[in-house]
Amino acid sequence: MTDVVIEPLTAAAFAPYGDVIEPSGAPTMMINRGKCGRFHDLASLDFADGKAGISVFEGEPYALPLTLDLMERHPLGSQAFLPLSSDPFLVVVAADNNGVPVEPRAFITAPGQGVNYHRNTWHGVLTPLARKSLFAVVDRIGEENNLEEHSFEVAHRIISAGP
Repeated sequence: MTDVVIEPLTAAAFAPYGDVIEPSGAPTMMINRGKCGRFHDLASLDFADGKAGISVFEGEPYALPLTLDLMERHPLGSQAFLPLSSDPFLVVVAADNNGVPVEPRAFITAPGQGVNYHRNTWHGVLTPLARKSLFAVVDRIGEENNLEEHSFEVAHRIISAGP
């Protein structure tokens, strides 16, 4: 079993896998007579077909260290996760090597951060850490199957960087 150390989630580190969705700096534009700041178009949604849908997922919490033995990807559409609480959650991604996830990386979110996985990006399952949590999810809705799973023969262990 190999260890994967959890990193803070930053836009630069996560760029090969998707977008970090978070407000930063000043709002892109002010709306509602100046009472509401809009941080505009924070993720690149990408769907081969179908339509964009918004769902709510309820995820059970996981404990660390975490055994990573399953990853998934969505070849027909990107998938965005927006937490409906300020609790951190774990984001696990991996590069692709001929249809197999390799070199997994793990990130911990800060309050106010969500993620958008690029289409066909290997990622772990929804992984809240503190308690059962709700997430708004924006992804492709369509007739064709948009899920591919990979089970590792040798699992990875996700560990915290701190004591």
